[in-house]
Amino acid sequence: MSGELTPSAIKRIIRHVGLKCAARGQSLSETLVAFMVKAVVLDPRNDFNMDQILTENDMQDLIQLCVTRLLDTTNPSLSTIKMQVYFDMNYANRDELLSEQERVLEGKVAPVVRAITESGPHAQEEMETVYQKIVTYALQRSGLGSPTDIEAVREVTAALQSVFPQTEMTTFISLSKKDKEQQLKDLAMLVTGIRLYNKQCQKGGSGIDDLPNILHRAIPSVTQTLDKRLNSCQLLAHRYTALLESMQEDPHRHSQLSTFKLKEALFNVRQYEAFLCILQSNAITSAQEVESLDVKFEAAMTVLKNTVQDKTSMESKEVFPLFMELSKLWTGYQNEMLLLSFLKNMADNLQQFLEIQSQLFPEGMLTSLLEGVTVKSDEERIKETMGTRVNVSDFKSQEWLFPETTDNFDQLLIQYHGFCAHSIGVKGITLPGNPAIGILKHKEKYYVFSSKEAAYIFAQDPDKFIQLNVEKAKKYAELIQLLELRHQFEYLVPHTQARNAKKGLMKPPPKCDSGTQTDTHILPPTIVRSYEWNEWELRRKAIKLANLRRKLTHGMQTHLSHMRRENCSQVYLPKDAGTQTKHDNSSNVPKSQIFLRGLRGGSSAPTHMVTVDLTRPLDET
Repeated sequence: MSGELTPSAIKRIIRHVGLKCAARGQSLSETLVAFMVKAVVLDPRNDFNMDQILTENDMQDLIQLCVTRLLDTTNPSLSTIKMQVYFDMNYANRDELLSEQERVLEGKVAPVVRAITESGPHAQEEMETVYQKIVTYALQRSGLGSPTDIEAVREVTAALQSVFPQTEMTTFISLSKKDKEQQLKDLAMLVTGIRLYNKQCQKGGSGIDDLPNILHRAIPSVTQTLDKRLNSCQLLAHRYTALLESMQEDPHRHSQLSTFKLKEALFNVRQYEAFLCILQSNAITSAQEVESLDVKFEAAMTVLKNTVQDKTSMESKEVFPLFMELSKLWTGYQNEMLLLSFLKNMADNLQQFLEIQSQLFPEGMLTSLLEGVTVKSDEERIKETMGTRVNVSDFKSQEWLFPETTDNFDQLLIQYHGFCAHSIGVKGITLPGNPAIGILKHKEKYYVFSSKEAAYIFAQDPDKFIQLNVEKAKKYAELIQLLELRHQFEYLVPHTQARNAKKGLMKPPPKCDSGTQTDTHILPPTIVRSYEWNEWELRRKAIKLANLRRKLTHGMQTHLSHMRRENCSQVYLPKDAGTQTKHDNSSNVPKSQIFLRGLRGGSSAPTHMVTVDLTRPLDET
């Protein structure tokens, strides 16, 4: 089985480790075993190198180390890793949980929907059967009662008949499958709204729980439970931190406490605290949603009562939207019940991973170890350093951010889950960072510190201390998720943790859309398109040209078609015009009267013509 640590080799190792653990009575998930295998390989104390070929003995040593660590139930590190894997595999945010619930509900009613939409009844009895299935669908879809509850079935049937009488089944059957499914959803919402209104009027409501009152009692209970457990684990974290600091200050106490796994216990409660904070944030969001639903539901019910009053009949377009609005708001209450139940189950199941604390450090032992040690809370540590801050003039090449000079200061993505970037690698403890001291921006990442001195030391060589933190995470694999170092150990983190980018545990890196464009042809093209290398193609073109020379184009027009084209023209009408003069005058000339005598000749040989002018003189006219 010797060879390089390829993915296939790691899978074989995981299988062998899982079988050996199962043989000793521990049935572990494949994700947990895979995490542990890669964590053992990553730990520099084990001298494994993923780039080198491992011998058969190395493989067996790796398997044995993994089995030993997986079966060591007294190690808080194993409990932390189990807690991280459990949370990664089971936690879902609001959108994911509600979409999964919708998918489950669709699968639950799918057989009834299929039976309704795919049937084509013709006889009266078949119509009644399909109608009863619609009643069942409306009841299952709303979740208000059981199909075995006779009273609930009667209420649903009566509400359905008021908006969808059985006489309309013929029209319903003629619809397409898609339209049928949409109408079924609308009918279910209408029936739900009618039943809720009747319950409010104390005229029905069988099988309908009083969700608003249930939520008003459950939300404070869940939040109080989370607050109590959060305070308890924070107190443990403060005590462990105080003990670890006392070990570093007093060599005698170091030898006394070195046998205890204080660092692993500290990381365990810090991880538990981080998960509880996520659940607490979701519980607060749920409480705000319920408050908003209360206001909207009360307003919708008031409008509906004012609209209906004591009327016996109303227009559907007037009341149907109000009933559907009631149904949507009630679905919101159901979703909050689901979310609250999920949060409570997650919190209860996480509690098991903290049981090792009471086994390793009973209250009496912890109290005796803390004698003479000052325990400070995270708030007290931050309050002590509120008056100090970094002097920017002491650093020429480093950029420091402060609340009064930085926009969206509270929204900056702080590295290492907000813990001091110096104390992790140097001291091996998780101290809360104080942003008021100053946030160091190094290579587009932001770091906070627990004191001014720690900030100055880290800023002298940030890369050195960042590498120290990475080495510390290699020794304690649970720090990879606690300090949000997944990007540096992508090959180690379970593949399912990629979902956490949407859950708020791991924020995705910033991205942007960019594009470039280049010229297709920078130089002018030199391709001769008319070139042809094929001799037969050239012959074909030559024959084609030769044939064209003998071709003539003929055209003719017949007498019947020559006037079929439509023509139109436009002319302007003649313009009427006239002139007028100021003075009228006239003149007249005598008519010319000239006569010729002797044209016909006479008795004598020569002709003598005589001209006689009888024109009147001009002055006589």
